[in-house]
Amino acid sequence: MWSALAPLVLALLAPPATRPETAPAAAPCEGVVECQKACDAGESRGCTNLGVLYANGAGVTPDKTRAAQLFGKACDSGDERGCNNLGTLYASGEGVVQDTARAAQLFQNACDSGDAGGCHNLGSMYENGKAVAQDRVRAAQLFEKSCDRGVAAACFNLGVVYDAGRGVERDVARAAQLFQKACSGGDVGGCYNLGSMYENGEGVVQDKAKAVQAFQKACDGGELKGCLNLGTRYATGVGLARDTAMAFKPYQKACDGGELKGCLNLGTLYASGKGVTQEKAKAEPPYQKACDGGEPKACLNLGALYAAGEGVAQDTARAAQLFQKACDGGELNGCLNLGTLYVTGVAQDRARAAQLYKKACDDGLTDGCQALEALRRVSP
Repeated sequence: MWSALAPLVLALLAPPATRPETAPAAAPCEGVVECQKACDAGESRGCTNLGVLYANGAGVTPDKTRAAQLFGKACDSGDERGCNNLGTLYASGEGVVQDTARAAQLFQNACDSGDAGGCHNLGSMYENGKAVAQDRVRAAQLFEKSCDRGVAAACFNLGVVYDAGRGVERDVARAAQLFQKACSGGDVGGCYNLGSMYENGEGVVQDKAKAVQAFQKACDGGELKGCLNLGTRYATGVGLARDTAMAFKPYQKACDGGELKGCLNLGTLYASGKGVTQEKAKAEPPYQKACDGGEPKACLNLGALYAAGEGVAQDTARAAQLFQKACDGGELNGCLNLGTLYVTGVAQDRARAAQLYKKACDDGLTDGCQALEALRRVSP
């Protein structure tokens, strides 16, 4: 019987705060014609709004260069949102030659003039030391200023800062509050992180049901790890009634979006027949996608299919390659299975099998120790 593993959950806080906002839409005009008239009449906000339409391709062909010109005109006329939006283009190099120093100046101007998005974007630059000397205390101050003015992404970033204790004293309870505020404001990363905190009882009283609700909101908003965790909650019955059939859609969404553990778990549903009709042939594509992306457990499970000829044509050479990849990635059952192939399948090599069993054993896999002992008993 080849070793294959059950689905896993990934419940971790999101990466450090590195997310400047994209150009935010100011209160839009009623279409391009009205915005153009307002801009031509000298209304700076009309130029900003028209630039947003060109930047987003709303009612016009997308044209970031034209957007930059309009944002520049608005900024020069005193519209702080125009300055912020122009800064985002200089930061990304869209429509203009990339110039992060210029972006920082524009964000500073926008923030000083009262634009909360500019404060958030400037905070991100201080957080990451991009075009300015890294200053995490200053970054936290800017995130807080922006969050207080309603920018959900700034609340998310400030939550990450408090959770990590960067530029502020670590305070996980404060981080949870900020993730809640970010989530309520539509930042799906905030929903995901809030779910993780409820899942683990960090900064809040542990509440698996509230974790599920937060993961659901994150998944609905396109946060793929939220979909992964939601699927696993359905599969395991933690925080809600167990329903493996309901796990399928979140896993599928996660996998389609490139979340490799979603592909691993989706393949496992097909291979095990839990929640879906058992079709091991359908397990192969998601396992392959996850394995190609560097998920060693998927390589292990796919190798098990090839070794047994289940859902795919039996191919021990292919199985050996997959077990090797799993083993190299730290999946000890891959080492164990590859060792077994060297005993019974591919070109027999008991010395190589012993090395693999020993590796698995030394790293803590009991089955590896047992296989090594059995091999020593029968070896001449």
